[in-house]
Amino acid sequence: MSQIPTKPEILSWISDHPTLTAKRDIAKAFGIKGAARIDLKRILKELEDEGHLEKRKKTYRDPDRLPPVSIVQVGAPNADGEMTARPLEWTGEGPEPRILMIARSSDPALGEGDRILARLTEVRGQTHHYEGRLIRRIGTNPAKVLGVFRKTSEGGRILPIDKGDGKEWMVPEGATGGAKDGELVEAEQAGPKARMGLPRARVINRLGDPSAPKAVSLIAIHQHGIPDDFPDEVVAEADAMKPAGLSGREDMRDMPLITIDPWDARDHDDACWAHADDDPANEGGHVIWVAIADVAHYVHPGSELDIEARKRGNSSYFPDRVVPMLPDRLSGDLCSLHEGVPRACIAVRMQVDAEGQKISHRFVRGLMRSAASLNYREVQEARDGAPNEKCAPLMDLVINPLYAAYDALVKARNRRQPLDLDLPERKVILSEDGKVASVNFTDRLDAHKLIEEFMVLANVAAAETLISRKSPLLFRVHEEPSPEKLDSLRDTAQAAGLVLAKGQVLKTAHLNALLAQAEGTDHDELINISTLRAMTQAYYSPTNFGHFGLALLAYAHFTSPIRRYSDLVVHRALISAHKWGDDGLSHQEIDRLEKTAQHISDTERRSMMAERDTNDRYLAAFLSDRLGAEFGGRISGIAKFGAFVKLDETGADGLIPIRSLGREYFHFDRDAGTLMGSETGMIIGLGQRVRVKLTEAAPVTGGIALELISIEGRDMPKGPPGARGKPPKRALVKAKRKSDKLKRKADRRR
Repeated sequence: MSQIPTKPEILSWISDHPTLTAKRDIAKAFGIKGAARIDLKRILKELEDEGHLEKRKKTYRDPDRLPPVSIVQVGAPNADGEMTARPLEWTGEGPEPRILMIARSSDPALGEGDRILARLTEVRGQTHHYEGRLIRRIGTNPAKVLGVFRKTSEGGRILPIDKGDGKEWMVPEGATGGAKDGELVEAEQAGPKARMGLPRARVINRLGDPSAPKAVSLIAIHQHGIPDDFPDEVVAEADAMKPAGLSGREDMRDMPLITIDPWDARDHDDACWAHADDDPANEGGHVIWVAIADVAHYVHPGSELDIEARKRGNSSYFPDRVVPMLPDRLSGDLCSLHEGVPRACIAVRMQVDAEGQKISHRFVRGLMRSAASLNYREVQEARDGAPNEKCAPLMDLVINPLYAAYDALVKARNRRQPLDLDLPERKVILSEDGKVASVNFTDRLDAHKLIEEFMVLANVAAAETLISRKSPLLFRVHEEPSPEKLDSLRDTAQAAGLVLAKGQVLKTAHLNALLAQAEGTDHDELINISTLRAMTQAYYSPTNFGHFGLALLAYAHFTSPIRRYSDLVVHRALISAHKWGDDGLSHQEIDRLEKTAQHISDTERRSMMAERDTNDRYLAAFLSDRLGAEFGGRISGIAKFGAFVKLDETGADGLIPIRSLGREYFHFDRDAGTLMGSETGMIIGLGQRVRVKLTEAAPVTGGIALELISIEGRDMPKGPPGARGKPPKRALVKAKRKSDKLKRKADRRR
């Protein structure tokens, strides 16, 4: 058909073919070519102006309007913190309209799942179709549960997998969603809470066998709401990308930059090289190059890739899988600095003196080619005199100069005195079938420290450059401990016979002095753990508050844009500051930097919690066949309901329930962080050495229960468990007197 179609014909085509609504699709359907496309464009514009069609990007759709007053269901806040909703009365054939909720100051807070009556106003030229205002709330916000489904004659039950949730849910016959007995399911509350009996739920998603190999991380991913599937449009955008060329870039392909990563690394986003400085004015100095994958070249502000990357905030790492921030086409290919392959990068050249002090730096946008992809262990072995075939040719040109520059940076680090905690990291090693093979301590080699120091220096250079050019950016902020936490740390130190000075501006050097006092003593681990707990959590902010832990005035994350959105923002800021192209920070990004900082700080914490929960479950699975075995450990936490113990062998955290602590009542002193026996006066506190017996290990929840056998070499009294209710008043008084006496002693020591 070559004749221009009528308006009804166009509307009929769009209604019958909702996935073929681009102008070229319509033109192809009606055989329109050449100059006739201009007439088609005119008719489409008329239909849009008349309200019959609505243009979204390059496609047209029949808007099928919603009633001005509709029942809608509130969804989760988006990356900007905006609340959206979906209509429950939608009968149109096209995609569901998107509703942005506009809250008034007098409106009650809305939560995900709330059903409300809303007044809707249609909008145009926005990413949403309607704006909604609350009239009144309908129903309640359904609670979510992740658990194991058990089939019953009435339908089924759900056993939650959360360690702290012992409540079961009842699933009516018609709400099982086809779930099979023993399957892992995601469900939500169905109907109002009943006064008696189990709460009701309906299955909304089946997740498979919870005991299957490698299912542990999947549980954490769903439990914490980490997006693990990329939308089709995001993958399509990534797949369409082509490698960057040399145009507009500095040619760095002959520079012997190398990547040094863990042996199982899936992406390589940083490379480095160093050499002796040939500047006569900097005798004994070094030039250090750090090159970082140019992710900003591929992920532009506002693109589908950018929206998804910001939503995720960061990659999440588990023993058996990675949930990446970017699709594999970018994270594992175009943005990964593979050996021998030209790759786009943003690099910084840093000049340091013989004492490791940075003299100058400059950034370039370049094209590099990695001379080698190495792992930490082989680099360290090469440095220690046993290079393999791959490292041997690189010793004089690359590896030895890297270590020479690192030696200089160590001098500067020692003067700066960043916080020097000694907390060995344990790594869960899985077999091919997904089961825990071992739990090993992670080695801390000089090769690890070398890369860390280079990255810290590059991050400082990025922050300094953007500050000097008055460019907006995201800082990595770590504020100093609160006075309350410092007082608690000081009390812990004094109880151990150590000193943390008071009455002066706190510096990391003071904390390092405390750690040095404890080193090699029985209190070593206690002081390291207590110091860590005194610290605030680092976060992202467009305002610079410095980095206390690193003892730096300004710090920004620049070196990992493949796995952290914060670094991508810093890259874009550098692009804008140097006027390297039009793919720098957009005005919209600058306006929402505060929201972005809060969002990615939240996603970072979300990933940390999911990774911790995954390790807990793997460790519980690893220990589940050793019930009754005895282990050594230290008290790592005190709560009203019991004491936590970190086991020496695996680093697993288990709970000694207070009800199992013996024949007497134990009084919880929140201020002192202790449990005290009402009869014997026995005190259980942080850092004490204990011997415990494993009584329970639940792989599905990650819960580990222990029985206390001895504390600081003293056996626990034998006999039936103590009273589970409140103790006699005289016992409380006795315990309180003993606690006050200890506090007075501590005050006298001060």
